Amino acid sequence: MIKIILAEDHNVVRNGIHSLLDKEKDIQVIAEATNGKMVLQILKDGRIPDIILADINMPEMSGMEMVAQISQAYPKIKVIMLSMLDHEKYIMQAFKAGATGYILKNVDANELVFAIRHVCTSNDKYICNELSLRLLDKLMHAPDTNFEVEDLDITKREVEVLSLIAEGYTNQEIADKLFTSKRTIEGNRQMLIEKTGTRNTAALIRYAILNNIIS
Repeated sequence: MIKIILAEDHNVVRNGIHSLLDKEKDIQVIAEATNGKMVLQILKDGRIPDIILADINMPEMSGMEMVAQISQAYPKIKVIMLSMLDHEKYIMQAFKAGATGYILKNVDANELVFAIRHVCTSNDKYICNELSLRLLDKLMHAPDTNFEVEDLDITKREVEVLSLIAEGYTNQEIADKLFTSKRTIEGNRQMLIEKTGTRNTAALIRYAILNNIIS
């Protein structure tokens, strides 16, 4: 039996999902919650599920905050995020926080049940079909990158400097962070511009992001 805690602040959505899961003989919703704090309290009370199915946007404590705490305190519990947010930024944030799955709320019942069973019986992460196809399409239409960083002879230190430049740090601030001189950082910046054939710092950053030198 797969034990589920269902965390969703909208009653209609929560009741609908609960009703759907009740039809499955191998899935049991052992508790419901309307925010992350309630989920943590349920866990403290000793009701431990196999999976937490949670919305991202909830009052008091969001699903994102909740999954970060659960991944630390209860690493064996798997969390599937259920959301209308389809931007890759939120998907990455969820997985970095410790989520095991990410599903859009408009998935059909079969895919939701499949995702729960898949996540429970494997160590694989799961992204719903719609998001997978969308991300694949985006990758297929991304600019071609036909070189490696090594082809430009960019050193690890130069990549570090480039990342800090992209974050908006000044030459002096970068020098302080990397325990070197401002003049050295200025030299690194100029060398990067020359190696990439760009005209200025703004063009350099754009070039680096488009060609996956930094993210």
